[in-house]
Amino acid sequence: MPTTAPAFADATASDSALRRFLFGLPGVDAVGLEARAAALGTRSIKTTAKAYAIDLAISMIDLTTLEGADTPGKVRALAAKAVNPDPTDRTTPRTAAVCVYPDMAGTAAAAVAGSGVKVASVATAFPAGRAALDVKLADVRDAVAAGADEIDMVIDRGAFLSGRFLKVYEEIVAVKAECGEARLKVIFETGELSTYDNIRRASWIGMLAGADFIKTSTGKVATNATPANTLLMLEAVRDFRAATGVQIGVKPAGGIRTTKDAVKFLVLVNETAGEDWLDPHWFRFGASSLLNDLLMQRQKLSTGRYSGPDYVTVD
Repeated sequence: MPTTAPAFADATASDSALRRFLFGLPGVDAVGLEARAAALGTRSIKTTAKAYAIDLAISMIDLTTLEGADTPGKVRALAAKAVNPDPTDRTTPRTAAVCVYPDMAGTAAAAVAGSGVKVASVATAFPAGRAALDVKLADVRDAVAAGADEIDMVIDRGAFLSGRFLKVYEEIVAVKAECGEARLKVIFETGELSTYDNIRRASWIGMLAGADFIKTSTGKVATNATPANTLLMLEAVRDFRAATGVQIGVKPAGGIRTTKDAVKFLVLVNETAGEDWLDPHWFRFGASSLLNDLLMQRQKLSTGRYSGPDYVTVD
């Protein structure tokens, strides 16, 4: 299977060709983008629609722990929560995945075995991406061998910001090849890309290189997922499918903490990319605390009472 969609094969033939293609993309109207994101964020949903949105959001979460102090016990506890988020209500959907460092992928895989919950592993010298390519590829191989179903890689932002776009593209292609059957999410760290035009260009590099998902952020910098940068990436995957027939997922990560936030993002998906993306196979939330708020809101809808944080497990 070619890494670049046939319609755009010439775009990646050389560094100059890729540069011409990327700088030929339409410029982003920042004011218009932010205004549309803000307007969509005012949409209100009630009762049965809200219950549906909460369950859908739970099913889209990559429940995440990416700390230096992670232990096997913490990962097993997080995996148990992913499989059974609310032990008092077995109708609660499981989350899409558990996201961990590569050295914890085996522990997570054993803990979720047979549940349908995927294991996502960050790799390629996450979060900075400052390592030689062979080190990054070894990181990916280790995670896949340990049982990771999905790999979340970071692009080389230094290469991107200095205009070495083909290097970024070729690195993604190489990582994709190491993934085997695992799906690849490509993280741009949008907070470090400075402009919306750069986010659009990074999105197209990721899609051309064979990403299964494009992802906003690592969650390790000041600016992570926002409605505006996610809207821009949703427009990119919509346009890419229109041009190639290939559908690619989107994952906003970092800073999405409340049910209200999650619903805003689901509205963005529906109104921008369309209903085909309203599925955990094509849209994910990278989050740790979001699940607790969704569970509290879900309990309130079913019981009429707001239980409070003491009634859900602490991550």
